[in-house]
Amino acid sequence: MNNLIQLIKYAFKSIDWQLMVLLVALSVMGLVVMHSAVGSTSWRYADQEKHFLLALVVMTLVAMMPPHIIAKCALPFYLIVLVLLLGVEFFGETSKGATRWLQLGFIRIQPSEMMKIGVPMMLAWYFQFRDRQIFFIDYVVATIVLLVPFALIVKQPDLGTALLVMASGLFVMFFVGLSFKLIVPVVAVVVVGLLSILYFEDILCLPETDWVVLQDYQKGRICTLLDPSKDPLGKGFHIIQSMIAVGAGGFSGRGYMSGTQAQLDFIPERTTDFIFAVFAEEFGLFGAVTLLILYTAVIWRGLVIALRADSLFGRLLVGALTMEVFVYVFVNMGMVLGLLPVVGVPLPFFSYGGTALITMSVSFGMLMSISKHRKAEHPYINTRT
Repeated sequence: MNNLIQLIKYAFKSIDWQLMVLLVALSVMGLVVMHSAVGSTSWRYADQEKHFLLALVVMTLVAMMPPHIIAKCALPFYLIVLVLLLGVEFFGETSKGATRWLQLGFIRIQPSEMMKIGVPMMLAWYFQFRDRQIFFIDYVVATIVLLVPFALIVKQPDLGTALLVMASGLFVMFFVGLSFKLIVPVVAVVVVGLLSILYFEDILCLPETDWVVLQDYQKGRICTLLDPSKDPLGKGFHIIQSMIAVGAGGFSGRGYMSGTQAQLDFIPERTTDFIFAVFAEEFGLFGAVTLLILYTAVIWRGLVIALRADSLFGRLLVGALTMEVFVYVFVNMGMVLGLLPVVGVPLPFFSYGGTALITMSVSFGMLMSISKHRKAEHPYINTRT
């Protein structure tokens, strides 16, 4: 009995309560909106409740792990998830034209979601291992570590998740000191590419134009973003209906469970990718700004934890995972508002989904671990793990 009490005390001590309060607030808001959004799929709400409870448990368990244990898990975890991605390639289940899931008998998983934490863990561990001895060749190794899972995920195909994995790895490389001389040319190429697409839209979006590097459906998403009115009942339907919902919300919203776009089934994927449209229609600009403030507070707290971390591994991992949350929010809301292509990126602690939510809870569990465990308690390695 005494051991159980000590374990509970240790669990409470391991939790970063500032971060936990923010995440619980987001989760409660997410469940409230989910209850409105599920419609005839009421089983999804019950599932999401279970997912949130499981996520809370997983987050607490991970938070109780000292950072040096997390660091030791980085390489094995990365390799295991890489094997699972290869398993998807040969034995994966196909749904809606994409092969992203792996059936392990007792559980069905999406390894690409797990790689969102596998890549930053691996790169943070690698640069910790090479601390004070980081040369150009180390960035080459890091790029290979990043590109292998990126290529496997793109092949599924799942460009949205692949880009998030890429972003998480690039954040680690940036925080460790990647030279701006290498960053600026890449940014310049991206900007020129985007401007070229805008300028040559009429030619590039012709059916016979082959984009080579992108599949037809990916090309279609970009062209639909540029002008969704060209196919309002087809490819442009998602964007048009979500923008109508957001605009209809006005300042104060139409009221809980009173949004016509959601309740009359006009918003597609309203429990997953487009749940923000449901929220904005029901709670308006006031609700949307409140949600943005909560996400900003979560990101701010994560960056504070990164600055206070007492190891290179901790700083790199927390910084990358925090910026990954920023990318999630930015891409999802941009997609709903018609500013970015539809890429299937969930809104953290809002969108329906088990694997994505558990992955996010593991991320925040690691943030809490690095926040609450100090060297004095667990002599963490500036030695090589």
